[in-house]
Order: sequence, then structure tokens, then C-alpha cells
Amino acid sequence: MNQKQAMIAGVLAGMGASLCCFAPLFFVSLGLGGAWLANLTVLEPVRPLFIILTLAFVGFAFYQLYLNPKECNPGMACANEETQGKQRIIYWLVTLPLLGLLVFPWIAPLFY
Repeated sequence: MNQKQAMIAGVLAGMGASLCCFAPLFFVSLGLGGAWLANLTVLEPVRPLFIILTLAFVGFAFYQLYLNPKECNPGMACANEETQGKQRIIYWLVTLPLLGLLVFPWIAPLFY
């Protein structure tokens, strides 16, 4: 699994982990309401699995970006310092909101 795939998998797992609590609040903020929103909690039992997957993929991406130096031939994209810098910026731009989504179910009661 390369860095891009690990980052995408981490984002999807993070979104899945917080979907049970974030989605109802999102729909209510759009003006959509009703008893059918209560059914969105079906994913709550698998939330711990999504959290573990999220943290594993984010950790793997961190390992690939910072702890696992690659040997690159000159001319390859990985040998370019600018490319590595962009990958690290994208990593943090994805990871920080992702961590926010993971803690959202615990801070959501403060907003309503």
C-alpha cells in the first residue's frame, strides 16, 4: 500500500467512525429532520472498528512519510524534496480534520 492509498483509507475510515453521530447533526443543520434520523445510529456498533482502522492507516501514513526513508533514483518523484513537502502538508491537512471527526461524538453534546 503506498502513501496515497493509506491517506485515502485513513480518511474513509475516519468518516465512517464518526458517521453515526455527525450525520444526524449535519442533516438537522440543513433543516432536515424527522424520526428517520434516529435510524442513522445503526453504524454505532462498528464505530470502534472504524476508529482502530483510522488510527492504523493514519499511523501507517505517518510511518511512510517520516520514519521510513526511501531510496530513490535521481529523477523519480520521491527524490524531489518539493514532492515530499507537499505530501507532508497534505497529510496534516487530512489528519487534523480527521482527528476532529474522531472526537466529534464526544464533543457534540456540548453543542446541543
